[in-house]
Amino acid sequence: MIPKDAIESAFCFFHQKQRIYQYSTLDWQKDDIEYAIGDYADNMNKELYSILAKGRTHFLHSHSTFAKELLDAVEDLENMLG
Repeated sequence: MIPKDAIESAFCFFHQKQRIYQYSTLDWQKDDIEYAIGDYADNMNKELYSILAKGRTHFLHSHSTFAKELLDAVEDLENMLG
């Protein structure tokens, strides 16, 4: 069972990054978000990591899929919070 505070913390972080990524027109800012998510994910609950790391993996293959994967991760967290 994942602690609720861990889910809430991840939700706040990923939701903020998803919105910034979605509206950013700067490539360097998008790169910074990828690295920030990677650092955050590396130190989080491993079960949450498995849910949220999807976006990071897809980013490495194609920037165009990352925003969708990040949005999916935010939606997964919303569902977990009920």
